[in-house]
Amino acid sequence: MKVHEYQAKQIFAEAGIPVPPGEVATTAADAFAIAEKINKPVMVKAQVHVGGRGKAGGVKYAENAEAARVLAQTIIGMDIKGLTVKKVLVTIAEDILSEAYVGIILDRVTKRPVIMVSAAGGIDIEEVAAKTPQKIYKLFVDPAVGLRAFEARNLAYKLYRDINQVRQAADIIMKLYGLFWKCDASLIEINPLVTTQNGSVIALDAKLNIDDNALYRQPAIATMRDLDAENPAEVKAREADLSFVKLDGNIGCIVNGAGLAMATMDLVKRYGGEPANFLDIGGSSNPQKVVTAMQIILSDQNVRAILINIFGGITRCDDVATGIVTAFAEFKPTVPVVVRLTGTNEKEGQRILASIKLPTAETLDEGVKKAISLAGEV
Repeated sequence: MKVHEYQAKQIFAEAGIPVPPGEVATTAADAFAIAEKINKPVMVKAQVHVGGRGKAGGVKYAENAEAARVLAQTIIGMDIKGLTVKKVLVTIAEDILSEAYVGIILDRVTKRPVIMVSAAGGIDIEEVAAKTPQKIYKLFVDPAVGLRAFEARNLAYKLYRDINQVRQAADIIMKLYGLFWKCDASLIEINPLVTTQNGSVIALDAKLNIDDNALYRQPAIATMRDLDAENPAEVKAREADLSFVKLDGNIGCIVNGAGLAMATMDLVKRYGGEPANFLDIGGSSNPQKVVTAMQIILSDQNVRAILINIFGGITRCDDVATGIVTAFAEFKPTVPVVVRLTGTNEKEGQRILASIKLPTAETLDEGVKKAISLAGEV
């Protein structure tokens, strides 16, 4: 789960990480009032769950309250990477001397948190990693020991020479690492971490992603979920207990089991196709899950063919087939659908599918090739 920048800054501030003052506005009038209260130049920042807001025109400098009102009027309602801006953060415009980057993610290879710092902040860290990886310093932390003060200082020295700023940055890194654990974060990031004219080091931006599986023990953060800012298909899938991630391809995939879903997507790419999504209906035999899955996939205008790959164990192939037939009756899909069923009640499932004359495949390879071929004909 992602939280907005203003929400992440609230959490940072409660942990003692310095952030610039600001408030969120949903109207231009609110933005005017907040800027007038700050009584200094402000930044008006779109609050959407995507990167590249600045490049898209969603982050603007306002000299005064009236300029903030005009900019908020422009930004609220703007489309940024498919998401509509419904609120903006109005925050003081700091006088910046330098920009750095600090982030923490979980490294799946070492199974440890990795802290990354770079003096090349303020731009996409992915771009820095791709073009100048030597500018990123990493520290893999043993979770049994935790981050030690000298390690935080060593990282801070990679960013600053001034000892006062090193101390401030080390303190921020220690607190950020504490929040990473406390919030069950999958990612926590400050970009940029800036120095100001008076020598202060502050978090000018804040990013915090929470592990969905841990939300049950993060009730305060769970209430911050903004459904308006999320992909509607992903919201619908979550409500139906489906695991769904939207991708950019044109082969819609409906699969049971996360491992089989990953293997299916790998094979789609191996044979030259591009998966449009990851969708796992899980291990149950509820036909309604298949109906909902079909509805979600068919709502994606990029989908040119659907591949249904079921390996029946606990999941019964006849229940899946019943769900497919029901979905065809309800939605009358115009894109081709290829089904591969194998396992529990396989013959019964194929008999049910025969009633609507769906193309079936004996093997996964055959199903993938057929789906890619049919997608090319649409």
